[in-house]
Amino acid sequence: MSHPNLIYVFADQLRWASVGYNGDTLAETPNIDDLARDSADITNAVSGHPVCAPYRASLLTGKYTTSTGMVINEIRMNPHHKCFAHVLNDAGYDSSYIGKWHLYAAQLGHHYDPENSFVPPGEDRLGFDGYFAAYNFHHEYYAPKAYYHLDTPEKIYAEGYEPDFMTDLAIKRLKEVANGDKPFALFLSLGTPHDPWTPDNVPKEYLDRFRDKDFRLPPNYSKHNDPHADMWAKFLPFQRNKITDWMRVYYAMVANLDYNVGRLRSALKELGIEKDTVFVFTSDHGEMFGAHGRHAKNIFYDEAVRVPFLIEWPGHIPAGKKDFCFNTVDIMPTLLSLMGLNYPTEVEGEDLSQCLTSDADNTNPSLMMGTGPTAIFGIGKEWRAVRDKRFTYAVYRIDKSEYLFDNQSDPYQVRNLAHNPEFKEQKARLKAYMYEKMKEIGDDFDCNLHYISRWVKKRKIVRTATLKQ
Repeated sequence: MSHPNLIYVFADQLRWASVGYNGDTLAETPNIDDLARDSADITNAVSGHPVCAPYRASLLTGKYTTSTGMVINEIRMNPHHKCFAHVLNDAGYDSSYIGKWHLYAAQLGHHYDPENSFVPPGEDRLGFDGYFAAYNFHHEYYAPKAYYHLDTPEKIYAEGYEPDFMTDLAIKRLKEVANGDKPFALFLSLGTPHDPWTPDNVPKEYLDRFRDKDFRLPPNYSKHNDPHADMWAKFLPFQRNKITDWMRVYYAMVANLDYNVGRLRSALKELGIEKDTVFVFTSDHGEMFGAHGRHAKNIFYDEAVRVPFLIEWPGHIPAGKKDFCFNTVDIMPTLLSLMGLNYPTEVEGEDLSQCLTSDADNTNPSLMMGTGPTAIFGIGKEWRAVRDKRFTYAVYRIDKSEYLFDNQSDPYQVRNLAHNPEFKEQKARLKAYMYEKMKEIGDDFDCNLHYISRWVKKRKIVRTATLKQ
């Protein structure tokens, strides 16, 4: 085979810390832990924009949010980028996408309307011209709200629990394309463990595993809402009493996710193609669960930005921990290069494939960004940050408040060192790098409303990076 196959599996809202191989004794993830033992485990992988749609836009384009324009959820992606699947198609791949898409909505809150949930064949599928079994956005995992579309607006309802059903579709697709004349690429976007974390949104058999486990508030929990949080990250008074109950459902969802990762790997082995296939498991972002007075994501703290990233290719990528900085925008160029393919020149991420196959390192900090409230336009929530192997530096646009955390000595990021003279040099170094990187990609740290006035019309992005001026 001239080029390997690719299976890219990504969960929604699975944080780095909530899997067994990273030390969580509450997690039940034996299959993911097995995968970690057989994979390159990138220990410093982050979500460059820890929100669902912005992450997906960066994943498929290799560009930062300020170049894709996907500054919030619930807007429609501009299709005029050279995307991941376009490159795969040009190289003769059979490209498939299954699961949550979240790049097509143009009406806030109308998640179940086919006008938003159905992505028609054509340019809006961003090159996934083969099998496409997807929906734009929902997180209720049983019918009648759990459904997907093929090539018509007709709703096809999931049978049983949606993550299991979507994995069924993926395994069926693998059997169709395995050992074919063309290499294949399969992206599987599973909705769990994204909320709502209600007992009726996860199979009882998984929830029962966690009924007697002792879930506690995080060590950096704050009883006060973060004043910088948007409406999705603030707690209503009654919600704080539910956090540990939410965690119980969350971990049950993760256990089910683990089951489906195991099923996929077993299918690969049964088909005899595991040595010809690059297998990736990761997540789009994490979850706060009350840390720093926040829930959800859309913030620079590790609970939100740090994600698992496991990549297995037997005989080509040595297994073991890989301690290099790795950002969402780096995924596309790194995987394509690893697979022997050229990535588009307009990609803004770095090709870090040598860090996987050799002792090469990357110490350049990862630029992370928040460009507004999660799903509405508004001023005051914008931030930028960089994270290297040890430190996180961050700043808010509205009040210029700065944060510096030593993630090694302070893993819960409770001591802000931004104004500590002992860390003056570290802060200056990271701050200078951040603004240099922003200048390089044309990021002017604009307010969120800049995009609605110049980039977005009727919740559809009409510009691309080359048209920013």
